[in-house]
Amino acid sequence: MAIKEADQQTDIFHLSSKYPNFAELSNALYERELQVLANSNLTDPALIKRKLKGLTHHVKNATMNLLEGKAPIDVDVHNGSWQAKQSAKCPLSSQTPDKTLQWYAHIAKQGHVVPVYVEVLGEQHIELDCIDIEASDRLHLNKFGWFSKTGEYFDIVPKQAKYLLLKPTKSIMSAACAGHSWSPKGKGIPRALSLRELLLSTEINWKTFQ
Repeated sequence: MAIKEADQQTDIFHLSSKYPNFAELSNALYERELQVLANSNLTDPALIKRKLKGLTHHVKNATMNLLEGKAPIDVDVHNGSWQAKQSAKCPLSSQTPDKTLQWYAHIAKQGHVVPVYVEVLGEQHIELDCIDIEASDRLHLNKFGWFSKTGEYFDIVPKQAKYLLLKPTKSIMSAACAGHSWSPKGKGIPRALSLRELLLSTEINWKTFQ
């Protein structure tokens, strides 16, 4: 046990020397994920144990990738989030079915991280998901399910909700990474991305839509 703890301390020391703010950022992510687990409805001890067992690996990967500095937006190491200037309204003005179809028909590939517009009771935000199945006229996303390549959602939508697959742009992806949200009154409080979304955000190829 003592040897294992010593190895972990050496690993943390090495990573902290390579990535400034590694300890501060990873602690912020740990704290947030433990709070999420504590407030979840999970009751299966085996599932909780499995999630806790994988937490170190996922937090370490997220922390390193966030600090690599490959994205054109900033990282807030104090709360483990991306930071970007928020627009007054959800940036959908450039979105059209034709432009969406063109991007997903010619550029999008399996594994690409993509944005999904989510509206529930007038509250709007953009979530990150990834393509796991690509068909001739439609795409299946890992979380949300089936969409047409024009952006239309094919599965059952929860009551009073709307989903729309968006064409990635810098403003759309920046808003998704930063957790920007909007209400009928204007800008909302940014939402905290799940660890899964944070990991997806570090896999974005920004060059495909710049």
